[in-house]
Amino acid sequence: MKKIFVSGCYDIIHAGHVQFFAEARALGDHLTVCFASDEVLWHHKERRSSLPQDHKLELLRSMSVVDDVVIGESEEMGLDFQDHFRRVKPDILAVTEDDQYEALKEALCDEVGAKYVRLPKTPPQFKTVSTSGIVKWIKAPDRSPVRVDFAGGWLDVPKFARQRAFIVNCAVSPTVSLQDWPYEKQSGLGGSGAWALLNGESGVTSELELGVGWQDPAIISETGLCVWKSGPVPELALKRDGEILQGKMAVYYTGTDHDTPGVVDQDRDYDLIEKAGAVAADAVEGNDLQRLGEAVRISYQVQLHEGMQPLPEVDTAISWKYTGGGFGGYALYLFAEQTARDAFVSQSDAALPIEPYLSQVR
Repeated sequence: MKKIFVSGCYDIIHAGHVQFFAEARALGDHLTVCFASDEVLWHHKERRSSLPQDHKLELLRSMSVVDDVVIGESEEMGLDFQDHFRRVKPDILAVTEDDQYEALKEALCDEVGAKYVRLPKTPPQFKTVSTSGIVKWIKAPDRSPVRVDFAGGWLDVPKFARQRAFIVNCAVSPTVSLQDWPYEKQSGLGGSGAWALLNGESGVTSELELGVGWQDPAIISETGLCVWKSGPVPELALKRDGEILQGKMAVYYTGTDHDTPGVVDQDRDYDLIEKAGAVAADAVEGNDLQRLGEAVRISYQVQLHEGMQPLPEVDTAISWKYTGGGFGGYALYLFAEQTARDAFVSQSDAALPIEPYLSQVR
């Protein structure tokens, strides 16, 4: 009888594990699966097991491709299974190609007289997932706000960051979900950051990988009306609940897509952007809506100088600007009174009322 042995954390058992077990079992006649005990998992991963180990034991035992299941209790990193391995004396230790403890496991195989077999990466029978990915998915929120920015945009892009400069933005509702997205796509409302958050991913990482800034996922995760310090990573300087914006904001869809990555390196007036951010930061500190409107007007002047098309003028609005720098998507309109905001929305099919959003759960 040719005995096969595999080991791993198998913290949340998924179809990828089943496929690996089947491919390992095909190498011989008997498959032993060893999984890390709760204590070992805590020691190695610094988190508790997602399933109690007695439940995990029964789940693995129930699989037709598995002949025996043991629990690894050695605390040596990468070799929690070694005591069982020496007892079973298998013919083959099967591992995946990307096993990070290859040298230790090969030495153990030499000691026991087992063959070390790397299973090639075969096309997955199922969508590829990982235990950490499942944990992220479980922790992901069901809904997310999007955002509007008032001033300082582009100074959240690490290569354009300036000391003592500020980015000011606000998380807003209606919120979005993977099934319900009431806004146009590619619209300059931080949708990519919200999408990453809803899928359990790090929005900041994904945005920086696109070559753009971190402000969208930062404010979407933080919520509220926020002032951020310009720099390579998000650093919150001031946060308010956004009450001064209640009933005072609307977005207007311009009818064209917004593409921030495509215009990152375009020439623009960063001195004026920094000035707008400073005015906006001062406005948030003083809870001054008119002062915030001034910052929005400065930001809009930057956008016009950059070549963006003029937005429709609205006499009843304090100020307006594109929500982002992608030459399209939504524009933000700021009003002094809710009656003026509501009248604007009622007169335009392209307009939508929005409200500041502050999460009560942190």
